[in-house]
Amino acid sequence: MPARPELIRPDNAAIAAAMSRALTALAALVQALGDGEHTIHLVAERTDDTFVRGEADLSVGTAPLRLAVLDEDDYAALRTLLVFALEGSTVRGAVLVATTAAAPHPRACGWTVRNGWLHPMDTAELQQAVIPCPGVSAVLREVYDAPVLPQISDTDEESPRG
Repeated sequence: MPARPELIRPDNAAIAAAMSRALTALAALVQALGDGEHTIHLVAERTDDTFVRGEADLSVGTAPLRLAVLDEDDYAALRTLLVFALEGSTVRGAVLVATTAAAPHPRACGWTVRNGWLHPMDTAELQQAVIPCPGVSAVLREVYDAPVLPQISDTDEESPRG
């Protein structure tokens, strides 16, 4: 008997549906965050009892319209992790936190993955998550309510899992 459960690969249709939702979620996320320098963190607990994480830095502007990704590989890894988190069969739970550079402190908001979509996270819970550990030098983040991200309607072929 293996020390941890084995991951079972979801079928291609489930992955394709989750990819569509992930792209929609990322577009809605970027639009909701607006202008600025943002770091997106995603942590997921897999069904094999391991944790995986992804992080990407984005720069967003509206005048003129632009989206710059600091590292394409980091963004691709984050996007892939989001696909599997939204698909849900290999992930127990996931949290996405967006930190925006701001003075005097960076601002952070977060979402949890439930039922194949990103739902705003409770700010008290997020505040606990972003408090630096005692004795560790880290930047304090101001926590605010995450905006609700508009969800696409599923077609008969797409069914959110999670």
